[in-house]
Amino acid sequence: MAEPTQAQAILAGGCFWCTEAVFRQLAGVTNVESGYLGGTVPHPTYKQVCNGDTGHAEAIRITYDPTVLSYGDLLDVFFVTHDPTQLNRQGNDVGTQYRSAIFPLDDAQRAEIAPAIARAQADRDAPIVTTVEGPAQWYPAEDYHQDYWVGEGQRNPYCLAVIPPKLAKLKKGFGDKMKGA
Repeated sequence: MAEPTQAQAILAGGCFWCTEAVFRQLAGVTNVESGYLGGTVPHPTYKQVCNGDTGHAEAIRITYDPTVLSYGDLLDVFFVTHDPTQLNRQGNDVGTQYRSAIFPLDDAQRAEIAPAIARAQADRDAPIVTTVEGPAQWYPAEDYHQDYWVGEGQRNPYCLAVIPPKLAKLKKGFGDKMKGA
């Protein structure tokens, strides 16, 4: 049996605990890593990023099989499961570290972003403010942030309030693309 093809995508849509929980549910996704990018401080810590003065975004790096799930599919899920019309915030999380941003890794990914934004904009009245950034240095978040929803997150009141509605949106719009579908 052939090894699956692997590709990566980097997205920032608010709290990385919340976006990680969504993308781990998709068929073809083999890993989701929380981290930081887009800022000016080398090797930032969570505390530094949360203070909002490093310029980094909380983001996720998704490793996936593009023969199962396309980059366009990932972008469509991204736009449905967070609010891309909020500038530098997601809900109660406020600051540039919670911005909606896409960090394309090559020209092929960059070419798919405008059509994905157009698809997402067709479903909204408010303008999408998602930025396209990069290239940027990726810094993995501390170990305790990885796979947070499965561990600590299901006991965290913030996560319990924010993640289940995102998972419901995922199931409603992309149930056929979820693991086990």
